[in-house]
Amino acid sequence: MEIYKITLPAQLTSPIVLSIPHCGTAFPEELVQEFKEELLPPDDTDWFVDQLYRFANDLGMMTISAVHSRWVIDLNRNPENIPLYNDGRVITSLCTSTDFSGSPIYKDERKSVDPIEMYRRKSLYFDPYHQKVQELLNITKAQFGKALLWDCHSIRRHVPAIAEHPFPDLVLGSVDGSSAAPELTALAAAVLASTGLNVQENHPFKGGYITRSFGKPGEGQYALQLEMSKDKYMDDAETSYSESRAAEMQQLLREAFIALNRELDNH
Repeated sequence: MEIYKITLPAQLTSPIVLSIPHCGTAFPEELVQEFKEELLPPDDTDWFVDQLYRFANDLGMMTISAVHSRWVIDLNRNPENIPLYNDGRVITSLCTSTDFSGSPIYKDERKSVDPIEMYRRKSLYFDPYHQKVQELLNITKAQFGKALLWDCHSIRRHVPAIAEHPFPDLVLGSVDGSSAAPELTALAAAVLASTGLNVQENHPFKGGYITRSFGKPGEGQYALQLEMSKDKYMDDAETSYSESRAAEMQQLLREAFIALNRELDNH
């Protein structure tokens, strides 16, 4: 059973590793019948983000991406189900029982997933993904002396259950400055904002469990999360991939990665 997909460059030339934890759409055969059919595939998916970042392979970067839907297991949640935020927003759990709007996703409308089942899914899907991320970072650190994990996300422009107002174009999360060196975060934010996009740092997303657990600046291991509004690379309805919009974002991301590569070389 494939747990994740790894994309390796012809030659590893960048200390940046990409993680794409919410692009997965697969459901295990033993689980798919338990979900409400009319909700599948989940709108909560980070649609086409793996396609958006496919260019990174040409920059000599390694990528790991999820295979299974975040409704099976959310790879970016605290495995102990400790909430990532405490500001009243709807927060889905490691094995969620609701969508982003708080609506039940299972046919039996269960309020939570049984702890034994949650542990089973964590062992099958969550643990291997996180172990592989660290393995890729170790490979990168062995070659370059440092590594930067870039966690790739997208979200609908407006999700009322999370925030009253529409989200900015891009949100760069550094866990309030703790997951990466300040100069790396500042450089990434400056490049991303260079074309006039509305870029915010750490609000309303400061980074999920992946950024928080893998960002260890004292060990030369950095982590940043980029949350992107879906209409920056999809159509206005946020249902279809837009080649033209995606091309603009890819160019901007390419420039950010090139700048970060230089900074990491000198760091």
